[in-house]
Amino acid sequence: MNPLGTLTPRHFDVLHAIVHNYIETGEPVASRTIARRYPMSPASIRNMMADLLEAGYLSQPHTSAGRIPTERAYQSYAKTLLGSRIVHGELERLQLEIQRAGSVEARIERSSKLLTEITRNFGIAAAIPTENQTLDQVELLALPDRRILMVVVTRDRMVRNKVITVDDAVSQEELVSIRNYINYNFGGWVLSNIHRELKRRLELESAAYDAILRRVNLLYSKGLLDLGLTPEVYFDGASNLIGLDLHVTRERMREIFRALEEKKRIVQLLERFLEEREGELAIQVGLSEVHPSMGELSLIGVRFGLGNGLQAHVAVVGPLRMNYSRAVSAVLHVGRAVQTATMQ
Repeated sequence: MNPLGTLTPRHFDVLHAIVHNYIETGEPVASRTIARRYPMSPASIRNMMADLLEAGYLSQPHTSAGRIPTERAYQSYAKTLLGSRIVHGELERLQLEIQRAGSVEARIERSSKLLTEITRNFGIAAAIPTENQTLDQVELLALPDRRILMVVVTRDRMVRNKVITVDDAVSQEELVSIRNYINYNFGGWVLSNIHRELKRRLELESAAYDAILRRVNLLYSKGLLDLGLTPEVYFDGASNLIGLDLHVTRERMREIFRALEEKKRIVQLLERFLEEREGELAIQVGLSEVHPSMGELSLIGVRFGLGNGLQAHVAVVGPLRMNYSRAVSAVLHVGRAVQTATMQ
């Protein structure tokens, strides 16, 4: 270790040059390789590499070999990219691409494919609802066998439907009256506030004499407006991980695929690592906290508010030795493009 026992900015310059070189070549990096890029002697660089090795930023696979970065080194390198700027020309191009998809669901799906196309890694995009979704309108349709189709549209343009069965038949005319009552009284309300107001009205003595409100209560008890905060999650590009420099067995690769095919696991991944403030890039090197098989993978992601109680999460998962600069750029641009296209 150097005499002061601390690493200097020059140490980190050398470290990040090693990481960059290793990402490009996949080969252990020797001191002479770095010496070609910096006005320092190979001996000085070797000393710095020894300090970095001792500090846990580098490892040495063989005594005579060069050094390779550790997870700690990738994390340090990735942080240098956090100030990446958005290029407005690229943002506009992606925004137009995403706008071509009409619904929120289609835009989220297109975003996952764009992330995969740009980075050649595993792209993830999700629209995750919160309690603050706003009702646009409901539609009710009578079906055979005392069934009713309930369609709920929220202001974020997401559509959810549910079929229920009632004990006594309800005519289409009655359903139109119920629909009009809900749309007139609660269109533009936040869902959680609708629940509270309906409960208050139903507890009033006059509710017993209000035929429409009794019918509303019937449908409400069957799950009308109980949308369930189910995320829309799309991912693409798991096959891109095949053949990458992942030091795992075939069985471990199968475990990675199984983990990445589970929507519940993907949502867990996003919610755990995208806790930064809205619009701030998150970088996680090593994902073994989510699944033991994912220790050699990294995640780069960001979340943006879409308004009306919906959040977009976009992320890229790739090997430790991925092109972090390209992934950072893709995540920032696609995330911002989704937000802009959806909120217009």
